[in-house]
Amino acid sequence: MEPTFVLIQLLNAAQQGLLLFLVASGLTLIFGVMGMINLAHGSLYMLGAYAVYALTALVGNFFIALALGVGAAAVFGWTLERLLFVHLYRRDHLSQVLATFGLILLFEELRSLIWGDDVHGLPVPAWLAGSIPLTDTLSYPVYRLAVSAVCLLLAGALFAGLQGTRLGMAIRAGSRDRILVAALGIDIARIQTCVFTLGVMLAMTAGMLAAPIESLAPHMGTRILIPSFIVVVLGGLGSVRGALVASLLLGVVDTFGQVWLPELAGAMVYLLMALTLFFRPAGLFARG
Repeated sequence: MEPTFVLIQLLNAAQQGLLLFLVASGLTLIFGVMGMINLAHGSLYMLGAYAVYALTALVGNFFIALALGVGAAAVFGWTLERLLFVHLYRRDHLSQVLATFGLILLFEELRSLIWGDDVHGLPVPAWLAGSIPLTDTLSYPVYRLAVSAVCLLLAGALFAGLQGTRLGMAIRAGSRDRILVAALGIDIARIQTCVFTLGVMLAMTAGMLAAPIESLAPHMGTRILIPSFIVVVLGGLGSVRGALVASLLLGVVDTFGQVWLPELAGAMVYLLMALTLFFRPAGLFARG
């Protein structure tokens, strides 16, 4: 196998893994801080993709649409938490599963009513539409590199915020023991609102970034939800660092599995999860 071809597959794995990290990091934070199981998290990814598709058609510029979409995601996340999820935190996991499954059906029906069930595509922005030549016959799309770079910047900002700010320290403490954090006088309700809003923003931003390279189609949120939960299991509940490592690992396994063992590629991801659960049931980066 040529080194250049391997490099292309590694770049594809990184881009896939980093997009998956944006979705899964929000999912693991929400579960870690609130103990909240949100099956509708993948639907937020879908809504982000369709939102930037609609906004681009409205304003005529992908980057303006992206900026507007991120702002709208923050407002949407805050509103969703205040109107619905705040009432689910103290409910049992079965109630959370049923309520968020209902949200999946609601979001899918709204998507169908607004955009129909046809497959849609969003063109890559003109000045990112080229490719970087790697050899005389092989090249790599500039937009995919740009997506990986943006995801890395967002991941760096997320880690810096969690490690270097008072809110970040409160979030990390809340993911370990919410009751103790509340007993220390910290407003745990405000932390929960911030975490949920951040998780929604990350998932919807991932969908916006993926829109030009992925077909917008029914149930695209469900397709990202299962890998996201696998990442949470592999990395360890509530561990953002674990989510990053697990996302990249999943990207490598899936990408190279499609090349070397395409008939077993899907099973390899689940085999990886099974092995992790057998040897490290709490995840690769389980907290002590």
